[in-house]
Amino acid sequence: MPIKEGDPAPAFTLPATGGTPISLDALKGRKVALYFYPKDDTSGCTKEAQEFSALRAEFDAAGTEIVGVSADGVSSHERFKEKYGLALTLASDEDKAMLESYGVWVEKSMYGRKYMGIERTTILIGPDGRIARIWSKVKVPGHAREVLEAAKGL
Repeated sequence: MPIKEGDPAPAFTLPATGGTPISLDALKGRKVALYFYPKDDTSGCTKEAQEFSALRAEFDAAGTEIVGVSADGVSSHERFKEKYGLALTLASDEDKAMLESYGVWVEKSMYGRKYMGIERTTILIGPDGRIARIWSKVKVPGHAREVLEAAKGL
């Protein structure tokens, strides 16, 4: 059953950059922009991370935490974050349990070959822990700004 707006956000605790695990419980009372991306250091994912990072101060002012999630390991996330000077938390879900609970680990197809991967998705979670907004099959340019505007309106 896919999650939908208004549902309680599935709980998670994941290893993250900075050496401290991140959990939904620890973020209770704050808004959370949870963005799921396929792979560290690829062109679209880099652009998306840079756009969210550039708006970090505005997200902070809107009481919103930004968390990027992929199946890459924490050491990959740390290198990615350092290489581009990213000002956001990146969480690792190598066993994909959290990705599955949010419905973003899906069958994809490229050049006729089917494989499992992350569908670029952003989920805005309200301070009450419920899903306020879902963006599926995200197109990167301007997306972070759109999420910020939605967060300001919460």
